Amino acid sequence: MTYKLHPDRFFSAEPGIRKVAHELYMGIKDLPIISPHGHTDPSWYAENTPFRDPTELIIIPDHYIFRLLYSQGIPLESLGVLSLDGTEVEQDHRKIWSIFAGNFHLFSGTPSGAWLEYVFHEVFGLEERLDTQNANSIYNTINAALKTEQFLPRSIIKKFNIEVLSTTDEPADLLESHQKIIDSDCRARIIPSFRPDELTDLQNSQWHSKIEELGQVVGYELDSYTKFIQALEERRAFFKEKGATATDHGVRTPFTAELSRPECEGIFQRALQGRRNPDDAIQFTAHMLMEMARMSTEDGLVMQIHPGSFRNHNQLIFNRFGPDKGADIPVRTEYTHNLHALLNKYGNDPRFSLIVFTLDESTYARELAPLAGHYPAMKLGPSWWFHDSPEGMLRFRQMTSETASLYNTVGFNDDTRALLSIPARHDLSRRVDSNYLASLVATHRIEMDTAIRMSRALAYDLAKAAYKL
Repeated sequence: MTYKLHPDRFFSAEPGIRKVAHELYMGIKDLPIISPHGHTDPSWYAENTPFRDPTELIIIPDHYIFRLLYSQGIPLESLGVLSLDGTEVEQDHRKIWSIFAGNFHLFSGTPSGAWLEYVFHEVFGLEERLDTQNANSIYNTINAALKTEQFLPRSIIKKFNIEVLSTTDEPADLLESHQKIIDSDCRARIIPSFRPDELTDLQNSQWHSKIEELGQVVGYELDSYTKFIQALEERRAFFKEKGATATDHGVRTPFTAELSRPECEGIFQRALQGRRNPDDAIQFTAHMLMEMARMSTEDGLVMQIHPGSFRNHNQLIFNRFGPDKGADIPVRTEYTHNLHALLNKYGNDPRFSLIVFTLDESTYARELAPLAGHYPAMKLGPSWWFHDSPEGMLRFRQMTSETASLYNTVGFNDDTRALLSIPARHDLSRRVDSNYLASLVATHRIEMDTAIRMSRALAYDLAKAAYKL
């Protein structure tokens, strides 16, 4: 059966609000995309070679897709997710696609379903809903499109009108792909982001190897805390040379505390000797957030904190497939006390820019909005992971805007590994924000000209300014 996406999807059923939302959306829907925080592979744009097939592009990189399929008892091995332990995984990409098609109904009503339908209908021009009967023909249609110049990675960036796209990279990364992009004819600005989590988390099982790797890159042994800090500062400068404007810190909690240099050296030496303990790890990460804030005041990189996730909750999946396989689960998170040390030292410094995210919605109105509505350095990141949805975005706006103001948020970022979902996610965000602003117009809390200005800010201006782009 053929069908088309409704032009007023995600707008209010109330005619007056829907009409205003439609008008606001039409004014911003074609604005360039600013994607300042994401996880796509920079080698895609450096090499600019065709994607192998629909399965490799749409299913395998997207943990939003395979986590839901896994929850229904479908093994990740059958979905082609690469293993670390040598477990054989399905190599037949048509078979993987068939499994996906046979379970496409699972995504109905989810944000993933909305993104996928956008990709199928708006990007590839399909007019059928994916199912087992048409799985093969839809696979063939998408596969043929991916073989054309129009769907080369750089062409996709141009097609989607992506002005800036950030990747996420480890401190020891040589950023060779980014240099190739710089040297290429790619018109979009594709930049790295500095993410040192595996070095600042002493509980990371690969901490020693990451320290050695970083030492090899900087050219000296990291046998002291002082040299460790020096190496991080040098790598931040290198990232900045390649276009980076931000750092990213995925921590369990936003606890911050400043230690003395002897205390840091003691913890660092115990870690090098394999004698670290859980308290050492907590204190070290808390102190390293302070160090990263200090460095940001000096080098100007925007600091992002993504706390509140129990990462790799499923140990079997982590052991077999590694991190970022859909098993990051939210935990209760406190900000007022945990960020006190950092904000008191740096939150009033005009050189410092901090963007704070959360997976704990209970903190929106109680803690995050009041903090961002006071400290000049702090802005609120958009809803992410489990709240990157129509209802989640709306709750965020409703619970933070009155206290923090829309202008102490940073608009939207897509935070995705799935390239084709970028325009889908931004389109959904623009629709939800248009609908939210339309409700304020309809209840005469703001005028239409104000709503027009605010809608553009949310879709484009705020992200560009917050990330210094």
